[in-house]
Amino acid sequence: MTDRVWLGSYPQGVPADIDPAKYSSLVALLEESFRKYESRVAYNFMGKDLTFGQTDSLSLAVAAYLQGLGLVKGDRVAIMMPNVPQYPIAVAAILRAGFVVVNVNPLYTARELEHQLKDSGSKAIIIIENFAHTLEKCIAATPVKHVVLCSMGDRLGLLKGTLVNYVVRNVKKMVPAYNLPHAVRFNEVVARGTKAPFKRPDIKADDVAVLQYTGGTTGVSKGAVLLHRNVIANTLQSEAWYAPAMAKVPAEQQPTTVCALPLYHVFAFTVGMMLSMRTGGKLILIPNPRDIPGVLKELSKHTIHSFPAVNTLFNGLANHPDFHTVDWSHLKVAVGGGTAVQSGVAKLWFEKTGCPICEGYGLSETSPTVSCNPITSNEYTGTIGVPLPSTYMKLLDDDGVEVAEGQSGEIAIKGPQVMAGYWQRPDETAKVMTPDGYFKTGDIGVVDARGFFKIVDRKKDMILVSGFNVFPTELEDVVTQMPGVLECACVGVADAKSGEAVKLVIVKKDPNLSEEDVRNFCKENLTGYKHPKVVEFRAELPKTPVGKILRRELREK
Repeated sequence: MTDRVWLGSYPQGVPADIDPAKYSSLVALLEESFRKYESRVAYNFMGKDLTFGQTDSLSLAVAAYLQGLGLVKGDRVAIMMPNVPQYPIAVAAILRAGFVVVNVNPLYTARELEHQLKDSGSKAIIIIENFAHTLEKCIAATPVKHVVLCSMGDRLGLLKGTLVNYVVRNVKKMVPAYNLPHAVRFNEVVARGTKAPFKRPDIKADDVAVLQYTGGTTGVSKGAVLLHRNVIANTLQSEAWYAPAMAKVPAEQQPTTVCALPLYHVFAFTVGMMLSMRTGGKLILIPNPRDIPGVLKELSKHTIHSFPAVNTLFNGLANHPDFHTVDWSHLKVAVGGGTAVQSGVAKLWFEKTGCPICEGYGLSETSPTVSCNPITSNEYTGTIGVPLPSTYMKLLDDDGVEVAEGQSGEIAIKGPQVMAGYWQRPDETAKVMTPDGYFKTGDIGVVDARGFFKIVDRKKDMILVSGFNVFPTELEDVVTQMPGVLECACVGVADAKSGEAVKLVIVKKDPNLSEEDVRNFCKENLTGYKHPKVVEFRAELPKTPVGKILRRELREK
């Protein structure tokens, strides 16, 4: 669909294209905001504000310290933390020093961490003490020579910081014993860096900014190489897309975004942190989104305009009895990404907030956003919307040929946000890039006449029952509409008769919900071969820290 029929569905004022050359680097974007919004609050964490000006001076000090370690331009520096103020400070510092950000999932095991540090060639890591024991187990096998150690209370002031650290370490026992004798504390790094010289490197748009590791669901985890221009482009694309809604924020209010998704995840990194930085917004940092009561308590203190999240978080919040304690009346944008938004969740969220969830779509390899539903729509479309400005999407068959309208094919993407390739894996890069520059996603989709794309599933999640394709997302969307179901997931399991059969795992909302109820509901709503052969009830579904359901674990058990 190279004629971009979807432009006809764009809200008024959204441009067909953005200018990815607007900034020479991400550093130019950050430094413009530091100057322009110096006195504004950039981040709020546990009730403590950090201004744009403070972020500027702190990140410059950390940048000078890192340069003083003898690192050279292009060296990789890993960050392994939840959403604490040191995260955005570290990102700005690494980029300003001319280095590359390597985002690390803080819940990684030592084996996973070792792989990522070795694969990326990271020479330094900025890590919160809660996970220092994991690093201790593997650091000897990695290229890491320098460790900056952070704590929860570092930037909360002496009194509050000391109290928070005491509670985290001694009351909640969240910091297992570790031994990293050469680690330097974050506040000490700032103190040393403030006195150290800073040499401004020459950073270009084509320099590497971020190594964003894919989940590794298809095997070994690979680093998507995101250049400065890729992240700039996606920040500007997101800004243009949200503009019709964010323009409704009153002039006297600072645009405020909830950052409950972890910053190591590319969705939060770009659509949370970078976009908020670009627009002079305030970002509310939520360190533990799984603590739903804690999230609601924090949000009750703020005026909220924008909330990027995943389906499981929207669902968990909307179903919580304390949901009404937050004033949702100012919310202008709720964007669902990372995984499919279910119709039942979208309906409930809209009923309770008056702000629709606009489902978007993206990947680590695309910085991340490639498509989204128009921000002005009030209804759940069940689609991933239309391609963002400057983005092209098409559907390919197994031979790489574009399929006819109405047929399903692999979604392929072209645009300024598409990665340069996989880090040091030209073979893997060649597998996913077409000769004409499209990135093949591994997601199977269909597109309608207006250019709205719908994912029918990932190639590898498809269940083949007696030769019929069963797409798990369809089943899950249907079953979650049952009144007694909180959430569910479905996977394929081996079956002697049909090759594969459907296994459905459910978390109940109503304790009286029975297997018979589920089977009757499926009979009413789904054709025969889609019916689950196995129905299992569980207290919770296994999920990644971002909230994606781990289908692999459901298959294994």
